[in-house]
This record gives sequence, structure tokens and C-alpha cells, in this order.
Amino acid sequence: MSRFKKLSFDGIKTYSIQERFSKVSIEDFAKPIRGRNTLEEFIDSLPDILIGHDFKEFVNHFREAVKTENTVIWMMGAHVIKCGINPLIIELLKKGYITHLAMNGACVIHDVEIAMWGITSEDVATGLQDGTFGMAQETAEFINGALTDNLGNDKGYGEVVAEKLVEMNAPNKHLSLLVAALENEVPVSIHPALGTEIIHQHPNLNGAAFGEKSLLDFQLFTHSLTKLKKGSIVVNAGSSVIMPEVFLKALTVVRNLNYPAYEFYTAVFDMIRHYRPTENVVHRPTLGGGKGYYFVGHHEIMLPLLIGVLLENE
Repeated sequence: MSRFKKLSFDGIKTYSIQERFSKVSIEDFAKPIRGRNTLEEFIDSLPDILIGHDFKEFVNHFREAVKTENTVIWMMGAHVIKCGINPLIIELLKKGYITHLAMNGACVIHDVEIAMWGITSEDVATGLQDGTFGMAQETAEFINGALTDNLGNDKGYGEVVAEKLVEMNAPNKHLSLLVAALENEVPVSIHPALGTEIIHQHPNLNGAAFGEKSLLDFQLFTHSLTKLKKGSIVVNAGSSVIMPEVFLKALTVVRNLNYPAYEFYTAVFDMIRHYRPTENVVHRPTLGGGKGYYFVGHHEIMLPLLIGVLLENE
């Protein structure tokens, strides 16, 4: 006989499973795909559970915002461009699905290289060995030149670079986010960080012009955030640090000035879960109402899925 006592379960109280709250029901299960299905039908077939539920819910919020002509802020990092998503975002711009496009400084570099020369994304590891990384002459001349040429006027970073692409009749301007925003009269703001972009390594960078144009775009972005309200949309695609930080600072300015920027919906699309997007886009801005979502997956799959289902019936 064991020297150690065991607890008897004889007095346990049970209840019927019919009385229990259950988080999963067969009504939420995935639906088999049969024959030729539309994207809408594919999305509807996803399990109405966890991220499957969240994705459907966010798509509906996005559609409602567009339908009611509410504000849609699209923030992004440069890897989205390198994944080939420009043509799809351009469709959103053309069809009025985005009311403000905000990008980090690296986005401008890739967008300009695509528009002007049809190529981008160098081999960093190789170039770093001999000091040639980031030293492409034409890229720095184009962007830094656009900033310097406009020193003293009231145009921001994004606007002056976009105008130069149009002026130069860039061979691939139809693939440029900057040009698409300009041509469709969508405000586009650039939010660089000094020392983080290859054009800052070049002697033709004018610090005064760089600072002036960056500040003007921060003010432009903040102005667009004054239009946030119940049901508005804020997307952060692929920016893990810069845009979440810029968004948080701009939002507090707007709220400090007593604009009713509350009860909107935010969504992060990125390959992994990061701290700043989680806190500065999904969590903190929606504490006073609204809801934040985080969708983890590769841009080249998740963003075509989102944009495809949004535009399918256009």
C-alpha cells in the first residue's frame, strides 16, 4: 500500500456540454472548394476561426470604409515593393481605395529605381565587402537632386520626387507608387530616417533640403490623420519600425489638437510579428475604440489576397 495520499475525485461537480460556452462550432468549419470559385467564395470558405475570422471581418470593415468614403491610410515598408506588389497597390490608388499613402525612405529608393531603370534590390552582402553597397550614382543623383532643387518651397518629399519622375517621363512610371499617387491626387508622404538609406551616403545630400522635405511630409501625414474617425482604416504593410513610430507620434498630435481620431480599424500585414507594429498600430491606437488586427504571412501572398478580394467585383 502506498505511503502517499491521493485526492479522490468522487465529489466532482459536472454539467452538460449543452450548457457550456464553446469557442468552436461546426458552423465555423472550413467549406470545401468545388469547381471554379471566386476569391470571394474562397475567403468565405475559410474557417471562421481565429485569423480566418479576423481576415473576413477586416475585409468587411475595409469595404465599408470605401463604400462610405471614409479615410483609408496605407502605410508601408520597402520590402513590399521588392515583392512586386506595386501594380496591385496602384489599382487601389486608381479606384479610390486609399486616401493617403505613407512610406518610409527606402520605399522611395526602390520606387524610383523601378520607375527609371526597371531594376532594384542590390546584393548587400557582396557590396558591403568592398564598400560598393549603396553607391549607385544615378539613384542618389535623382532623389537628392529632387530634394535640393525644391529647397525653400512648400512641397514635401513625396511630391517633389513624384513630380520629377513625371517630368523625366520615367520609362516605367506606370509601375511607380509615387506617380500613381500624384496622378490620382492622393497625398503621398515619405518618412525617412537619416543614415538608414543609401542616398545618405552620397556627398550630394543636402541636409537642409532633406530635413525640410521630411518635415513637410510629416505635417502632410498628420493632416490626413485629422480625418480619421469611426470606421476609418489604417493599414501598415511591412514596416516594422519607422511607420509604426511615425504613426504614433502623428496620432498623438492629432488627438492633442482635439480631432476625433478614434474608433478606427488598424491592420498589420508582415512576415513575422514585431513589437512596434503590435503596440503602435494594433494595440495602443485602438484602446479608445475600434479594433486592431495582425496578419502574419509573406507579402507576395497576403497582399494579393487582400487586394484581390477587395477589387474582385470592381
